[in-house]
Amino acid sequence: MESVSPRISVIVPTCNRPGQLRDCLTALSLQTYPHADFEVVVVDDGSEPPVADVAAIFGDTLDARVIRQARQGPAAARNTGVASARGAIIAFTDDDCRAAPDWLEKLLARLAGAGERLVGGRVVNALDDNVFASTSQLILEMAYAHHDADGSARFLNSNNMAVTADSLVRLGGFDPTFRVAAEDRDLCTRWHESGRALVYAPDAEVAHAHHLTLSRFWTQHFRYGRGAWRYHDALRKRGRGRFARGLGGHGRFLRRAGSPLAQHGNGLAMGALLVVWQVANLAGFVFEAIVSRLPAAGPAAKIS
Repeated sequence: MESVSPRISVIVPTCNRPGQLRDCLTALSLQTYPHADFEVVVVDDGSEPPVADVAAIFGDTLDARVIRQARQGPAAARNTGVASARGAIIAFTDDDCRAAPDWLEKLLARLAGAGERLVGGRVVNALDDNVFASTSQLILEMAYAHHDADGSARFLNSNNMAVTADSLVRLGGFDPTFRVAAEDRDLCTRWHESGRALVYAPDAEVAHAHHLTLSRFWTQHFRYGRGAWRYHDALRKRGRGRFARGLGGHGRFLRRAGSPLAQHGNGLAMGALLVVWQVANLAGFVFEAIVSRLPAAGPAAKIS
């Protein structure tokens, strides 16, 4: 007898971006993968107003439902989605991402290999005319080149990722103490430390439509700096601290920017924004180091 449960659960955390969520769900409604075989779980992380009405628009084209929770951050929101998912396979994307029509097909093809795999696809910039979004895309591409320099994946972005539900639960899911950023970096590191394989799937593509201004660019990379401190602190607590080594790698990371900047029409502006990125990142790192010494916030969602 055919199972009534979908094969895949697509988890989409969202907060206060109804327009982007609508575009995300539109892209998911155009998937070539059989719609009866996947569900979409939107986790509303404290949006005001709630986003249930946005998801309801797709009632005839998607098996979509909304779970609402108090604001806890994207890591906890993804865990909440996983905890209620019916699929044996979990796919993640973000509310400001538009998956290519064959996205799920391509992810599933790579996930089908031997052993337990964490699969991540390619993220492209949907806003080429936005110099801030283009610079953030360059930083992401440098991160992939830096972490995957030896030809084997070490980092995959959580806005384009798939894994079997039981493997993710056994790993412990996303660490909800990462409330602002770097939860995917932490997840990938713990996955790698467990001896499991990370697989990059460049043909599984999502377009990231991050509408950035200078202020939003600063805020984004300030948050990434905060996440970076959390990441290194988590490594330290597991006895795997490598902060000094990470600083050396950071120089190599930056040197990779030279060639792409020279080839880009906005290279001068993007070069200036890389300086802003560094300052914002450092500011966020120092800020998180300070606030981490303050009393902890309330508990965040974990997978159980």
